[in-house]
Amino acid sequence: MAGAAAGGTALGSEIAKFDRLAAQWWNPRGPMAPLHAMNPARMGWITERLARAHRRDPAATRPLAGLKVLDVGCGAGLASEVLARAGADVTGLDAAAEAIGAARTHAEKAGLRIAYREGTPESLLAVGESGFDAVLALEVIEHVADRAAFCRHLAALLKPNGRLFLSTLNRTARSLLVAKIGAEYVLRLLPAGTHDWRMFVRPAELGADLRGAGLRVSDLAGLSFDVLPGRWRISRDLGVNYIAMAVRG
Repeated sequence: MAGAAAGGTALGSEIAKFDRLAAQWWNPRGPMAPLHAMNPARMGWITERLARAHRRDPAATRPLAGLKVLDVGCGAGLASEVLARAGADVTGLDAAAEAIGAARTHAEKAGLRIAYREGTPESLLAVGESGFDAVLALEVIEHVADRAAFCRHLAALLKPNGRLFLSTLNRTARSLLVAKIGAEYVLRLLPAGTHDWRMFVRPAELGADLRGAGLRVSDLAGLSFDVLPGRWRISRDLGVNYIAMAVRG
């Protein structure tokens, strides 16, 4: 893919695309509105599973207290801030410098302590970072240059028995109509060109990449949008958006 960082998984063209959106990231009615709408469902699913994995009550005020969590492709921090409020020790990582700047500013205003860093998973590994209880990569894998390598890097950042959470889009005819043509060109929910449908990832493909990285998929669910109430929910429908949890052996 053109624009890939030399020897790495980041695509320069994708980094630039999301850098341009940095100033609008926290506008719930702006170009990131779909992520704002999706965030409660996906973060509820993640928080519940991560809390239970550590024998915590998901309904507690700070169910992730003391857990070391990495949010890869964090953008301006939508997921990172939820994790921090749940008590986690959060590192937010993104290759888009403008997005990281927006994340730092928003966290400071909210009084949240989040360690934001510009870079990629491989850049963290290069300086000896690892040992995370959980790693998140939400709506990221469909934007990377080398999926298999990306999964290997994420796995290497985890502790043994650590959890990896990934959300992405399935490569189906329905996702082409709904998530690409419908969302970008008909309803204008996302800026045109946000996604390349050819880079969407089928669950079987993701499972193979994760197994190749020494991870075992332990949970899989769909993320579905209910039009009338205007909100996202967890479902069994993997046809468009879905989320996975994998465990490092």
